[in-house]
Formats: sequence, structure tokens, C-alpha cells
Amino acid sequence: MINKAKKYATTNTLVLLGVILGVLFGIFAPELALSQQVIGEIFINFLKMLVVPLVFSSVYVSIVGLGDLKSLRDIGAMVVSLYILTTALAVVIAVVSMNLVPIGEAVTAEGLEYVKATQIAPFSFKSMILSFIPTNIFHSLSDGSMMPIIIFALLFGIASLHLTKQRQSVIYDFFTAVMDAMLIMAEWVIKMTPLGVFSLISYVVADQGVEVIVGLWKYLLMVIAVLLFHAVITLPSLLLFFARINPFKYLNSIREAPIMAFSTASSMATLPVSMRVAQEVGGVDKKNASFVLPLGATISMDGTAAYLTVATLYIANLAGVDLTLFDQFVLGATVVALSVGVAALPSASLVMLIVILNQFGLALEYIALIVAVDRILDMARTSLNVTSDLVVLKIVDERLKQKNVQEGLNS
Repeated sequence: MINKAKKYATTNTLVLLGVILGVLFGIFAPELALSQQVIGEIFINFLKMLVVPLVFSSVYVSIVGLGDLKSLRDIGAMVVSLYILTTALAVVIAVVSMNLVPIGEAVTAEGLEYVKATQIAPFSFKSMILSFIPTNIFHSLSDGSMMPIIIFALLFGIASLHLTKQRQSVIYDFFTAVMDAMLIMAEWVIKMTPLGVFSLISYVVADQGVEVIVGLWKYLLMVIAVLLFHAVITLPSLLLFFARINPFKYLNSIREAPIMAFSTASSMATLPVSMRVAQEVGGVDKKNASFVLPLGATISMDGTAAYLTVATLYIANLAGVDLTLFDQFVLGATVVALSVGVAALPSASLVMLIVILNQFGLALEYIALIVAVDRILDMARTSLNVTSDLVVLKIVDERLKQKNVQEGLNS
């Protein structure tokens, strides 16, 4: 464990160096930074390459490893409840912050354009729920549609619990081997992290420029302040309350994953790294990580929920629309529900923002005022999403360990 910790500490140092050098390279050599984007894309593609087999095998192994439906029901209820709690708290923080420090002076939407807004299909909860059910699992596997894959893996695992022990062990051993192989490949990819982060950060800085940030500094600071408050105050408090551990010691040990999430802006692309780090330096049981993290990368979106709330209230202020407390309550409930359906891909939350703006009758054109800094905020909120997943994982892991110890004492 000590050697593993030293290895990740060295990688973290190199990653932070990659971030700093990437920012400087993007500022002082923007043309070169733009031309080397392919390096970052190769890095992300290597990560995405591992996602589908890793998610399917890890979910299956975790379900069968639980041994019975009662254990699945207990841990599943705990995980989902914690994910909803953390997301709801992120929304509450965003609403309170925007009411205490309202930002956004009323401006007209005339002359603003946002072409993508007209290309979004109408959203409905029915279509979202139906999208979770795979009609063709091979199609879902090839497309990388995570929720259908997870649903099928859950059902496949539950069905396997009804097989004879001999047949069950054959399938279980196969997918365990697949999962272990994917984690070994993930360790190889982790070694590329400093170079990949350097490439991605330098490209974003060169592409977006620092001028854009200056014009939206109040909005940018508000979103980042809300994200930081949730990461530094709320999540550690939950860790301390539910898991009874030193939260900052744990968060410091798994910082590799949030840094990776910041550079890739994708919870799903970060998943192989999260699983590796949580087990090797976070002290989390492999079986728990296999179940909690793939689910969290799909349905846990604390950073996205906070961002959507701040962005909606900011746009409402720009449009001169005064949302009542009831409207803000509806907004919060909508964001929590919609965050489950946000794809774990870069900028997918913009689609959800359009849905919310339509619901409250706000002009979609206002998105043009904030979309310029969306990539930067996407990186920040994804980092919080991954941090929240790892916090929930640690809480679940500690509580299950405490439960096992208690049962051992009672017996």
C-alpha cells in the first residue's frame, strides 16, 4: 500500500506540473497548443476504450459477489440515497448562494444566437426512463450508452444468482478476470496522465483564451465558489458524519481522480482511474468500488446540478425574470431529477440547461452569453462529480465494514 501511495504521489506531482506548464504553453504558444490537440484526444480515447468492458464486468462481479438479493437491496438503497442527498445539497447551496449574492444584470437577448438550441429534441421524463432500458444490448455496448449497460448488467447479475453454484462460478470467474485485466490496462494509461493533462489544458487555454474569462468573472466565480464550498465543506462533513474518518486525509489520497476528471471533463473517462485510486490508496474494498463508482459516474452529478442551478438563476436575472421561492424549489427538484439523465460526457449539461430554460420560459439565446466559459466550468464541475462519487463510495465502504464487524461481535 505504501509503494502504491508513493507511486500516485509522484504521478500527482507530475500532473500538477502538467497543468501549470499546459496553462503557460496555451498562453504563450497558442498555435502550437492548438496543433497538438491529438495527444490529448489519444489519451482520452485510451481511457474511453476501457470504460464499457470495465463497467459491465465490474457491475456484474459486484452483484454476484454480494451473494443474495437482500444484500443487493440494502447496499443499493444506501448508494442511491447518498447520491440523491449529495446532489440535493449541491442544489441547495447553489440556490442559497444566488439569493445571498444575486448576479446578472438584465440585458436584452436580441442579436444573440445559439444554433444548437434549435437542434435539441423535446425532452420528457418518459423518454428519459425508456432510454435507460436497452432494446439491443449489443447496440448499447457499441454506442457506450452507460445506463442501459448498467441496467442489463444488474439484471444479468441478478439472474446469475439463480443459477447453480457451478455455472455461476464459471461466469463470475470470467468477468472477474476481465475486470482485473481492464484495471491493469488502466494502470498503464495512468502513466500517460501528465502528458495527457498537459495537452488538454494547453489546448483549452489556447482555444478559449483568457479574455473570455474576464468578461464573465462574476458568473465564473459564483459557480466555482459553489463547487468549492460543496467540495471543501459539504462532502467532508458527510464523510465525517457517516464514515467517522478524517475526510481530508482520504480526499488527499484520492486526488488523482479529481485532477484527471478536471482535465478530461468526463466522469466516465475518469472511471478506470477512479476505481484504481479508490482501491489502491483509498483503502476501499474492490467489490464496493465495482458497484458504487460505475453507478455514480452515470447518476451522480453534484457539480452538474450546482452548475445548472446557478446558470438558470443567472440567466433569469439577465432576462429580468424574478423567480419566486416556489419557482426555485421546482427548479431544484427538476435539476436533481434531470441530473440523473445527464450523459457523463463533456458539455452534456448544456442539453439539460436548454430543457430547464424551456420549462421556465426563458429565452434560449441567453446561453450564448455563458457558453464561452462552459468548457472551463465543465472541467470544474466534472471534478466535483468524481469527488462526490468517491466520497459516497468511502461512506458505503466504511459503513459496510462497520456492519460486518458488528455482526462478527454479535455472533
